[in-house]
Amino acid sequence: MTAFVVAGVVALALLVVAWLIWRRTQRVVTTPAQRAVHQALHTASLAAVPLRRGLTEESAREAAPQLRVLAGAEALGVADAEATLLAWDGPRAGMLASFAEAAGRAIAAERPILVSADEHTLIAQPLLIDTGAAVGALGMVTAGKPGPGMLAAAGEVARYACGQLELAELDASRARVDRAELRALRAQISPHFIYNALNTIASFVRTDPDRARELILEFADFTRYSFRATGEFTVLADELRNIERYLALEQARFGDALDVRLQIAPEVLGVVLPFLALQPLVENAVRHGLGGGARGGHLSIVASDEGTDCLISVEDDGIGMDPELLRSGALDAVDTGTGPARTGEAAHVGLANVDDRLRAAFGNDYGLVVETAPGAGTKVSMRVPKFRPGIRA
Repeated sequence: MTAFVVAGVVALALLVVAWLIWRRTQRVVTTPAQRAVHQALHTASLAAVPLRRGLTEESAREAAPQLRVLAGAEALGVADAEATLLAWDGPRAGMLASFAEAAGRAIAAERPILVSADEHTLIAQPLLIDTGAAVGALGMVTAGKPGPGMLAAAGEVARYACGQLELAELDASRARVDRAELRALRAQISPHFIYNALNTIASFVRTDPDRARELILEFADFTRYSFRATGEFTVLADELRNIERYLALEQARFGDALDVRLQIAPEVLGVVLPFLALQPLVENAVRHGLGGGARGGHLSIVASDEGTDCLISVEDDGIGMDPELLRSGALDAVDTGTGPARTGEAAHVGLANVDDRLRAAFGNDYGLVVETAPGAGTKVSMRVPKFRPGIRA
């Protein structure tokens, strides 16, 4: 019995020692300095969210309280590039007129301006981005005459705000580039294809009116989807449906000369990918696979479930291309259906466009992979994550 008591006492003692060690570790890890750093980082992250939307009344109003805490100021104001007040957080509203005047001077001179009033000092700090232009100004109110520490803090807070505004402009520029690339892809939808599709439909008007009506509907739906005004992303199911419309028109033209095989895993149909990411691949493959239209060709489209990713490939058994020329960016050999393969600058731009958009959306691990050789056909593959935060159709 005594042995059990001793064992119990020892176990209890070990638990107490472990608890004391844990408490001491907790005290060491959460020192006042560490808590202050954590709080500053948290406040900075809260300010970053609205600033990443650009400098507007709404974003300034949301960011001003966080910027005031970061600067350690009694009050803080935000002005735009014309020194117009966007937001004011804190007391000392009587200094608003002084801030508007000081902000204009700070923006014009591209340096801080100090204004003293009623035992308080206003620091007007211009917001200067990398290009050297002032996009606005911050006004920070402090009691008495600000020391070097306060002046340094005001400068650092302004630089932090500028960094977030530059990122906002970068995001906006990237979005403009994406839209421009999408317009380029739409413009690249082959006029030759449109001309041939309309001719094919016309050929069925007298011989098979029902087929002509079906093809007109397919053509209308194809163009409506391809030139839709909204959305940089789509789901694989919608992209494949539009490709089926395209292939229906091409098969109506070529008949049995074009053999198409689709192998799509149902679980990847909802995967999100850049809008019109597959169209250039399929159009190139059709033109390659037909080999000038004389011998016909085979086209394979496969989408498989690869764990956290979806793997999509478009393959033809056509004329292929020289990998060295493709690597150099000088050539994407494309059979136009009117003769031997020739330099197809537009087609190469289409592949490069899709590759750039995939990497911009998902990272450098998700670009296009091209396997080809002269006379050996071409296989173009893309890997798309099945889920990526912030990206949705």
